[in-house]
Amino acid sequence: MKSCSFDQINFDALHPSRRGRPVGFTLVELLVVIAVIGTLVGLLLPAVQQAREAARRSSCQNNLRQLGIALHNHESAKNYFPPSGQAVAATGSAPWSGQALILPYVESDTLFKKIDFTKPYGDPANTSIPGMAQYGVAPLRIDLLACASDPNIRPRLDGSGVAQHYPLSYGLCTGVFKVWDPATNTDGGSAFAPFTKLRPNGFSDGLSKTLAMSEVKAFNPRSQDISGLTATPPASAADAAALVTSGSFSIDSGHTEWVCGRTLHIGFTTTFPPNTVVPYMHSDGRQYDVDICSSREGLSSTATYAAVTSRSHHAGIVSSAFMDGSVRTVTNGIDAGLWKALSTRAGGEAIAGDY
Repeated sequence: MKSCSFDQINFDALHPSRRGRPVGFTLVELLVVIAVIGTLVGLLLPAVQQAREAARRSSCQNNLRQLGIALHNHESAKNYFPPSGQAVAATGSAPWSGQALILPYVESDTLFKKIDFTKPYGDPANTSIPGMAQYGVAPLRIDLLACASDPNIRPRLDGSGVAQHYPLSYGLCTGVFKVWDPATNTDGGSAFAPFTKLRPNGFSDGLSKTLAMSEVKAFNPRSQDISGLTATPPASAADAAALVTSGSFSIDSGHTEWVCGRTLHIGFTTTFPPNTVVPYMHSDGRQYDVDICSSREGLSSTATYAAVTSRSHHAGIVSSAFMDGSVRTVTNGIDAGLWKALSTRAGGEAIAGDY
């Protein structure tokens, strides 16, 4: 009997089904794998985006918390909170912002010492600082003033493409609608006011029940120097938009100058609840969510009234700091009367419940 060695065994003969079978995946198998991976990515991506947004929202609230501490450090050092706008010697020139005045308390003392606050930010003393680019301090980014969720945090350029200003994401509360009346030297009754040094004992409503800062959107449409505004706030967002019949409209220049102590750039009012759309239809056929203002603070002897809404890129909410240093999430659905009451420092309103 002839013997057979192991290596002579033809396994393909024993298993005909293996004969000619290709190595690897079939097209159907590959398509199934791709479909499964696509489904998993589709399920995972929203969760990743939510996690990133949660991190950005947490960072935003931390910024506000640090700014709140800076406001109190300013008060501790000088015995008053900073004004929303500090006047300069030149009549009609833009006042310096409250945000600029707290620079020493947000780890920017070196920059603070380079600024001549007795002169406008456009004065050569502040635009020709050694070691700084054209326009000096105005186009510098202050990290603590920038929300990571705002896609428009970028320099504002001049006509030649040179960085001229830098925006911010957190505005000071300057009133319900009235901001400042130079004829009577009266302000809007909020935590911050132009040319006014407020002290903690003036907050009879309580620091924990008074808004200090809230989110605003950089490069927001705005209309300024609107004539005929009175102390009576517009009854609705549509009524506010209808007031844009005079003055100067800009598609994207609101809240773009962190150095300028005017509400259109560094503040907000509580005329409307957070993220209210003020629907102005421009002559270009497009609708804009606009902020409005009468004569700007310090520009003339006319009173300043403004509907400058707190807005954010966090869906359905804004983050807000209160004068006691706390930071809270405020939803779009907050009662309009409550939102206004929270913006007064001595309004005497009865405020209860969660907000």
